Amino acid sequence: MPGQGTILEIGSYKGKSTVGLASIVQRYGSGPVVAVDPHSAPAVTDFGHGSQQSSWDDFRASLRAAGVEGSVEVHRAYSRDLAKGWDRPIRFLWIDGDHTYRGAKQDLELFRRHLVPHAIVALHDVLHAFEGPIRVFVDELLESDQFGPAGVCGSIGWAQYRPVDGGQWRAQRRALARKATRLIPFVRDGRQPTGLAKLRYKFWRGLVPHDAVKPDEWLQMVRGA
Repeated sequence: MPGQGTILEIGSYKGKSTVGLASIVQRYGSGPVVAVDPHSAPAVTDFGHGSQQSSWDDFRASLRAAGVEGSVEVHRAYSRDLAKGWDRPIRFLWIDGDHTYRGAKQDLELFRRHLVPHAIVALHDVLHAFEGPIRVFVDELLESDQFGPAGVCGSIGWAQYRPVDGGQWRAQRRALARKATRLIPFVRDGRQPTGLAKLRYKFWRGLVPHDAVKPDEWLQMVRGA
């Protein structure tokens, strides 16, 4: 991703991804990570939340244990509230908040205009049974020529913002979109697939390429652009 701009994390929960991002910026002196999350009552994506009313204490403990508190700018708020006064360029936008279609799309729309060229947008849980991440990944990233190289790593869907030359990767994005689109009917309107539908969902999900990005392949992909 570009050397200039901010890393913005929408949705921190107990801080696992925050620690990962903060460890990188701490090593290279390119921080801070801006982390926004209301840390409110449990949501459907907060597996293992138990009876706690907030993830706030666990989040702070994670940052302390990893020694990255000084590399994280914390906002205990909703992303829509942070966006009202946001004026910083973004080089990495990590979307892992509201997993409804409306919520995930809003998070992208709120901060999209702040992306610098070649920034990376990544959505968590595109290969889990939530409507928002997979639909936004397909409709807003893979189908748009404002984005270039794209892929899925584990369950993270990502794309590089290339508003000038994104069309060069149209065929690659659309090939991925054809496979990812098959998952949307199973989770539309917040449904969770069950029974035979769940088996079919898992079958189609397994056909979506989701390997880690290899550095040499990445350089080969973008070097000539």
